[in-house]
Amino acid sequence: MNGCCLPKPVPERSAPEKVPGGLAVASGPGHDRVAARPIAGGASFVGTNDPAIPQDGEGPERAVTLADFLLSPTSVTNRQFEIFVEETGYVTEAERLGWSPVFDGSERPAFANAPVGDGLPWWHIVNGANWKCPEGPDSTIAGRMDHPVVQVSWNDANAYANWAGGRLPREAEWEHAARGGAIRKRFPWGDEEPDDDKALCNIWQGNFPHHNSLRDGYLRTAPARSFAPNALGLFNMAGNVWEWSADAFRIRSMGIGAQQRNALAARHGERVLKGGSFLCHISYCYRYRIAARTAMSPDSASSNVGFRIAFDPLESGAVA
Repeated sequence: MNGCCLPKPVPERSAPEKVPGGLAVASGPGHDRVAARPIAGGASFVGTNDPAIPQDGEGPERAVTLADFLLSPTSVTNRQFEIFVEETGYVTEAERLGWSPVFDGSERPAFANAPVGDGLPWWHIVNGANWKCPEGPDSTIAGRMDHPVVQVSWNDANAYANWAGGRLPREAEWEHAARGGAIRKRFPWGDEEPDDDKALCNIWQGNFPHHNSLRDGYLRTAPARSFAPNALGLFNMAGNVWEWSADAFRIRSMGIGAQQRNALAARHGERVLKGGSFLCHISYCYRYRIAARTAMSPDSASSNVGFRIAFDPLESGAVA
């Protein structure tokens, strides 16, 4: 099982010059907390004892105890992120670096920039790609304001979360919410497999990476409120965009391969992403399952990565 859904390894990214509106953003009531769904905590679990991609560290299943929390029903949208930028003057890392990875399976001349990583010719370094121009300077988010924001790093996501008065969810919280509680299921809707004819979420249909039948209606991102929500009213916890979590990436194994992977992840400060994206397909990247996971360095971004926000309950118990 290959890692097609994210551009790994990303070329070394030199630290961008810090500018006003960089990584320090004052917190405030900048996000609609009222819309967040209350998630009851308690005894739960994370991971699985039946991993499909063991080398990703999907297993073993581990017992956890979670406090109550709230989670945004959707990933953060372009409209929400635009409000954040307008109010704070924040400049994302992709904007300051001047480039970001973009997926393209057609090998069009427009994507003649350097490919990203060995064996991943469909990922390209595109100058001028950022959250406002997700596929490069000739693209726009016009008409996609209700779609998830992409081309945002873990650092960018944390800046937004700080402004919103929230935080990124931990991996165990994300899985617990996606399952609708301590319920063993493969997908947010149950165990039924989506396929090239049955569109239960926004993933790839067809022959990856050169032909997408678009059976689900979307070449790239879908609106954040697409497809049926899970039992807790959460949309697109499978497919659409990868979502950053708060957790550092680690594989719980004493094997040599796992230890080497952990050392690499620690060296680059890699963070866990959950949920898969519109590029996932069972034939190549079966990572739209709840237990599936991957990782990127905190300064990395791409055209299929976004995030959603968690909140801790107010001391009074009110949700406001």
